[in-house]
Amino acid sequence: MFKRLFTAHPASVEESYGQHFIVAGGFALAMLFGGLRVLIHAFIPGFFINAGSSTVKRLNAIMVTQRSAKRGATSEMNSIEYII
Repeated sequence: MFKRLFTAHPASVEESYGQHFIVAGGFALAMLFGGLRVLIHAFIPGFFINAGSSTVKRLNAIMVTQRSAKRGATSEMNSIEYII
């Protein structure tokens, strides 16, 4: 049970628990900050016009680059589902 909860997924993406904590935590903070900007945009449409799409694109690009580099992949992953 411990292995499944704490180490199986990080190992599947070639990270230790600590590495995965830092990466996933960084993504969480980026998504929270992006979400707050989008919420402000909802109230004042002239502010943060591209905040949501730029946050998602940036995080997806980081994930694709990191995972591809770790796996030595040559094809590009196109899905945001690999973020966490």
